[in-house]
Amino acid sequence: METRVLGKTGLRVSVLGIGLAEIGSLDLDEESQASDILNTALDQGINFLDTAACYGNSEELVGRAVAQRRDEFVLATKAGHVTGGYDGEEWTAQTVRDSIDRSLRRLRTDHLDIVQLHTCSVEVLERGEVIEALQEARDAGKTRFIGYSGDNEAALWAVESGLFDTLQTSFNLVDQNARRYLFDPAQKQEMGIIAKRPIANAVWGAEKPQSSYAGSYHDRAEQMASLGPMPDTPDHGVLLALAFCLSHDAVATAIAGTRNLDHLRQNIEWASDNVSLSPSAIEELYRRFEQFADDENWRQLS
Repeated sequence: METRVLGKTGLRVSVLGIGLAEIGSLDLDEESQASDILNTALDQGINFLDTAACYGNSEELVGRAVAQRRDEFVLATKAGHVTGGYDGEEWTAQTVRDSIDRSLRRLRTDHLDIVQLHTCSVEVLERGEVIEALQEARDAGKTRFIGYSGDNEAALWAVESGLFDTLQTSFNLVDQNARRYLFDPAQKQEMGIIAKRPIANAVWGAEKPQSSYAGSYHDRAEQMASLGPMPDTPDHGVLLALAFCLSHDAVATAIAGTRNLDHLRQNIEWASDNVSLSPSAIEELYRRFEQFADDENWRQLS
């Protein structure tokens, strides 16, 4: 599988990473299912694993399943939320410190590659203490790099601050605001860009899902598709979405999450084929997004 450099970290990461929120919904006694997903991913060339303290049992299952293969992957987690029975206040330095220490224990590792603040507000970022806690962890060798995970104004603040090594942000064919507002300034800061939701929750050409943001994505997909047939594009909606995301050199890795082994293998097959879209197809998807981009419901996800 193709690898790309994750900005100024210098880390080489697979263009397809795996997001581990869905694995976090598994019970601990379902370790074998998590192990199948994680070991298949590593065996087939994925080397970027993205988890979080707030993803249920995700960190613990990762530790149980692949800690013995720690030198084969780049490990990113997220901190800041009060979760997992922790008694404290969210978005304080102490909560971040304790979260990082707990992540190290759960993941069964002596260091993390990236610790990210996960969707905190501009106000939290401006207060500064959680960023200082990340910097302390980096200085202590608990993490190699620090990042911000989120969208919109808070993501732009994180980019423009110059304090973070990586940016994880939503980017797909129906959610293109990152390329409009974040990619250029992030690249100027040499930040590594991690695209989340790259397949747009598989909504293109599919029935409307139940979850709120996936439902919003579906509504957007229907509006864009209503503008007529798409030329020079694959028929499969997930392949179209993945190809669109990976056609952007700004994206170092695109993280797709699943508990379905067949879906994982299919995504790996597509990513390993260096899937991309023609310039004309990309421009058409840009044009369609721009038709609606100034609508309040399209500027940020509800």
